[in-house]
Amino acid sequence: MSLHSNTSNGLVCFTNCLLPQEDGSLLLRDLWIDEQRGVILDAQRTFFLRKERPDRTIDLSGNILSPGFLDIQINGAYGFDFSVYDGDDAKYQSGLKNVSANIVETGVTSLVPTIITQEKSMYPKLLSLLRPYSPSGGANLLGWHAEGPFLQLAKRGAHAPPFILSAPDKWHSFEAVYGEHNLAVREDWEMDVASGKSCGIGVRMITAAPEIDGVMDVIEELTKRGVIVSIGHSIASSDIATRAVQSGARLITHLFNAMPQLHHRDPSIIGLLGASPHISPAIPPTVPPTPVSGLPRSAKVPPPPSAKALTQLILSESTAPKIAASDEALSVGATPPMTPTHKAPVRMGSRSEMHLDKGHVAELEFERPFYGLIVDGIHSHPNSVRLAYTAHQDGCVLITDAMPMLDPHLRDGVHDWRDGKRLVKEGVRLYIEGTDTLAGSVVTMDTCVRNFARFTGCSLGEAIKCATYNPAKCLNIENCKGTLRPGADADFVVLDRQGRVVSTWVRGIMVWTSLLNV
Repeated sequence: MSLHSNTSNGLVCFTNCLLPQEDGSLLLRDLWIDEQRGVILDAQRTFFLRKERPDRTIDLSGNILSPGFLDIQINGAYGFDFSVYDGDDAKYQSGLKNVSANIVETGVTSLVPTIITQEKSMYPKLLSLLRPYSPSGGANLLGWHAEGPFLQLAKRGAHAPPFILSAPDKWHSFEAVYGEHNLAVREDWEMDVASGKSCGIGVRMITAAPEIDGVMDVIEELTKRGVIVSIGHSIASSDIATRAVQSGARLITHLFNAMPQLHHRDPSIIGLLGASPHISPAIPPTVPPTPVSGLPRSAKVPPPPSAKALTQLILSESTAPKIAASDEALSVGATPPMTPTHKAPVRMGSRSEMHLDKGHVAELEFERPFYGLIVDGIHSHPNSVRLAYTAHQDGCVLITDAMPMLDPHLRDGVHDWRDGKRLVKEGVRLYIEGTDTLAGSVVTMDTCVRNFARFTGCSLGEAIKCATYNPAKCLNIENCKGTLRPGADADFVVLDRQGRVVSTWVRGIMVWTSLLNV
């Protein structure tokens, strides 16, 4: 990379570079930015209106100039845990800045800090500390992702059972936990956070299990208020998961993990990736249907159990065979059998006739959700990653689900965690000491991108899209993040042609580089 500069007019031209497009292709083009405003420019329009050429040109030597990576599910990094607060605001904010300053070496320019299930009195304070913030010289902190506490106990993973809740009072239950001001209408909330130094984007996400009492009833209202609802830590049937998406749920939290595994008669949450646009479920039951085996044909099938009874049934399956290596999907009891006897009927959509033209795709009536994937080669088998991507390419969002041990410079070994527990790091594998239970990830986003290209066989440009444009679109911020559109923020990562990070730029300023001669 070579760099030439004179007295700057604020215009910078990146040349001799490959630019990822929103369709996953890579094009050899120049890119202009205004480094004083930190935004991408329309080169032709700028030239003719301002009648100026960039005073600074940066030759990227044929490397890739990608939008900066977005990580929308990350629990911590560089020794800091977003879920741990000891009452010291300054200490917590210092930890946030440390993560922001260091994570740019992995190509991440924006992240959504994730907090796992807490004692409910902690949420208002933690969420107020996680309002949008853009520290100088580091990645953008876009807001918060509350993973819990309205989760399915049977799929709790690392979430503490005493703090997991239902929502009997529906909306009032959610306000009582997160705080009324944190669930305000988007415009009101963003006006509130604008008083501090922020990136101008307010992201709020909640992972919840739609089968839990009261959760389904609040999804539509959360969506209206600008909160992204994600389905996770759940045993929802296909019908319930579909209804959640129809109500506004937009994402699936760490696909394959903490949910029932695929079954051909009821593919559950995973089946949303292959949802047919013209077959809709009838009004689903309030709890997932469960099988009754060993009954004669003449036997009367009992009604579905209550949600509480179903959870107890799953937790009591202690005779299920043990699995050598477990993770969030397998760490508590066995995955419930998903062969329903109380099958809700399906009905055809409004499509009036079949088409005969090869390659014709009917107009969609059901928009499939985005889905997060941890592509470390451990949480999901490479074949599973490829299967998901093949089913729904535009919905794929790469996440790290990283723990505080995420640090490319951290040596393998035993590390303190929380509640007296310790975690063992072995490469990108992280598990609870004395067990074989996975405890989140330490994989970096740039590694996820390279792994994803290898696992699926897609191009590097298509893999980049899953860490940039797709997550930005999921969060409804694709006009300013995850893209190279004119007017978008000048947040970039320069990658070599093997997908390794060369340098990272935030708002047009280089904040990290692997090169010593720049």
